[in-house]
Parts: sequence; C-alpha cells; structure tokens
Amino acid sequence: MTEPTRIDVAIIGAGIIGVSTAFKLQEGGRTALLIDRKGIAEETSRGNAGAFAFSDVIPMATSGVLGKLPRWLSDPLGPLTIRPEYLPQITPWLLRFWRAGWPDRVAASLRAQSAMMRLARTEADALIASAGLERMIRRDGVLELYESEDELRRTARDDAAKAAEGIEFRHVRGAELSELQPGLSPRITCATFIPKWQTVSDPYDYAVAVAKAAMARGAGFRQAEVSALQPDEAGVTLRFGDGSSLRAKQVVVAGGAWSKRLTAPLGDAIPLETERGYNTTLSGYSFDLKRQLVFGGHGFVVTPLESGIRVGGAVELGGLALPPNFKRADAMLTKAAMFMPGLVTSGGKQWMGFRPSLPDSLPAIGYSRRSRHIVYAFGHGHLGLTQSAATGRLVTELVTGTMPSLDLTPFSPQRF
Repeated sequence: MTEPTRIDVAIIGAGIIGVSTAFKLQEGGRTALLIDRKGIAEETSRGNAGAFAFSDVIPMATSGVLGKLPRWLSDPLGPLTIRPEYLPQITPWLLRFWRAGWPDRVAASLRAQSAMMRLARTEADALIASAGLERMIRRDGVLELYESEDELRRTARDDAAKAAEGIEFRHVRGAELSELQPGLSPRITCATFIPKWQTVSDPYDYAVAVAKAAMARGAGFRQAEVSALQPDEAGVTLRFGDGSSLRAKQVVVAGGAWSKRLTAPLGDAIPLETERGYNTTLSGYSFDLKRQLVFGGHGFVVTPLESGIRVGGAVELGGLALPPNFKRADAMLTKAAMFMPGLVTSGGKQWMGFRPSLPDSLPAIGYSRRSRHIVYAFGHGHLGLTQSAATGRLVTELVTGTMPSLDLTPFSPQRF
C-alpha cells in the first residue's frame, strides 16, 4: 500500500478564516495546504456584508434580544425566525442560547469578545499592510439608524461597552444625519455614527486576495472534501471522499458551519448551529450610498460594494439541508426601499449563506479533545471577516506552541 502524501499543516476550509490562517502560518514559517470542497471563499465568505465590525462586542444572547424573541419569531420574515420543521433539532441550542443571556454569562462573553476585538483590529491592520490590500478597504464609518429617540436610548449598554473599549462614536440627528447619508426617509430620526468602522470593497474579492497573498508566500490549495480525520502520535491522516488520503503534521479545522461533521467523531460535541443569512446585491448605484447603514431594529444592513449595493442580514435558524426561502431577501429589500426612497430594487442577485454560530457568540478556537495535532477555528457567527486575522494569529500560536496573544479559555471548544 502506498504511503499517503505527508504535508506540514492542512487547513480544512478555504473561507476567510482558513485563508487568513494560511497567511499567518506562512508568515510564521510554516507551510499550509488549504483544502476545500468547492474552492476559495465559495461558501459563507462569498456574500457577507463585508464589514470589519470591531465595535460589535455585545453577544447576541442578551436580555434585550431575548425579550424581542417572541415578537420576532411570530414573523416568518422578521429579523430572526426558525423553520417549524427544524424546531425539534435546534431546541437544545436554543436552551444554551437562553442560558448565555443570563447576566453572568453575558458579562463573561463581553469581556472575551472585547479582548478578541482588540486583537482583531491590530491583526487586521497588520495583515492588510503585509498583503498589500489597503486599496480594498473603505474607511467611511457606519451609521446605525433608529426610528425614534426611545429606540436610541435602548442602546445605552452598547454605548457603554463601546466607550469602555475606546471606540469613537457619536449620536447624530437632523442636518448632520442628512449630511452623513442624504435621502433617508423621515422615519429615520437619529443614528449612531462610528467613524472608524471599515468595510471591504467586496468580501469575496478580499478573501481571494488574502488567499493569493498566502500562496505567494508558499501556501497550497487542493479542492477535495475531507470525510474523516484520524490522529495518532505522529500527526493526522486525512481521508477524502474519493478514497484517497494524505498525512499532515497538524490540521486546522476551519470549515465554518460544516465543521461539526469532522469534530463530532473526535469526541467534541460542540453545539454548532447555522444562521442562514440572505441578501440581494443590486447592480449599479441607484441610491447615493455614502457608507454602510445598519437597521438594527429590522435586522439588516446595506453596504456599498464595488459591484453595487448589498441589502442583507437577518437570521434564519434552519440548518444546512432545508431549501432557501428567498422571501426573506425580498422582505429586507422592501424595507430598505421604505427607508431609502428612490432605491431601485429590480434586477438584483439573491444569495444565501450559512453563518456558523455558537450560543454564546464566541468562536471555538483551541485543540481537539482527541489530539493536539488538531486545532479548531470555527463558529464566528456574523464576525468571521472581522476576526479572521486575529484567529489566524491565534491558530498559528497554537500550531507553533507559542503563548497565545490572549486567554483562550473562553473560546475553548470544550467549554460546552
């Protein structure tokens, strides 16, 4: 029998987490092989909202969100919905999500997320500079929009968290709001402006550019589907769907929402779920969009891209197998037109992606229970792009045996 090919570090998943990890590994003197069943950034990283959301330190499970759940769940096209046929399967995750919303858990998640975001800002800047990708970064800031002063007041805890992290922001109204974003409906009465918020010219193009930069430094790519991991004392054997295999000194599982299929057989029962996100990308600029707009009360964002305007967001808990419901994308587009009079909504391209989500809004970053030759890096929810460079740095430190840049206890894959 022929001995399987042996490589240094295999990264399963070539989305933004995988390609950023490959880049950081190459910088750290290791050789990475990216493995993906479809290609570079062909899944969730292809169509996201494109934001470096470093100010988003509040976990999704908070008392405010939990209080809104009954109203949201009663609307099948609202900001958060659960397919009825999926409810029995997701009930254990929902119970963990509810527990994650208790004050003690929220405080712990907030501390961990804040530390992660500090590292994310530093590492994103370093990766962008090192890879020469500054041309792909927009530094226009973001407007978080509200329909009433009362809605703005309800963000007080978010404001306090931003202030504690030294995040610059201010509340705007009237002429200043109109100057920052002309053409909004009078229904929008106030906003929070975060001037140092960043977006990318296009999330797919950015991920591909990071991958190319990693490959220019020696990383490789193989299109294949990994069916199983078999660790031993010397490394890991990767089994592929076509019956072939290869040997690696170390493996990084960065397969996003699909990671559980590989980690569960290794003894790690990680409650990874799938937030199905929808969007529509409108070609051209039918609206004079100055910067990214966040309609938090309605669960969607509007982003200026090189290719046009992307309207998307919301959360549908429905797993990986159910067919998409593009009525959700239509509903967000209708709302966007209501708040942005003059927006031409015809001729757009619809898309659905699978956000890998854990109940406490923190990713799983750490060693497998079975073997320290296997490192996990998935579960970033809405923050994959934002935390990609930081995750690459942390994974590189785990792979090389270096002291991690932050305490990884809150991110342990075994914390559940």
